[in-house]
Amino acid sequence: MMMMMMMMMMMMMMMMMMMMMMMMMMMMMMMMMMMMMMMMIMMMMMMMMMMMMMMMMMMMMMMMMMMMMMMIMMMMMMMIMMMMMMMMMMMMMMMMVMVVVMMMMMMMMILMMMMMMMNDDDDDDWDIDE
Repeated sequence: MMMMMMMMMMMMMMMMMMMMMMMMMMMMMMMMMMMMMMMMIMMMMMMMMMMMMMMMMMMMMMMMMMMMMMMIMMMMMMMIMMMMMMMMMMMMMMMMVMVVVMMMMMMMMILMMMMMMMNDDDDDDWDIDE
């Protein structure tokens, strides 16, 4: 009897141990699975973040390029405008000079005419009188 009891106890113990082992194994498996899942999610997140960063970088580069283009365009426009202004100024200056020269010429002509008239008149008068 005692032997039987002992055997039974041993069996029970063995069973219990087995069960415990099984449970432990199961737990371990579960944990592993969870860990794997977490890792996967983390990886996915990281990938997403990387993609986002790349996109942002691309956008920034594009913006920089656009800004550069705009700046160059603006500079070109400014240059052309400056050239135009310079041309206009030159034209204006030339016009002013022309006007001044014309005025001077007119004055000279009037003076000459006056001189001629005076001279002619005087000479004629003297001639006739004599």
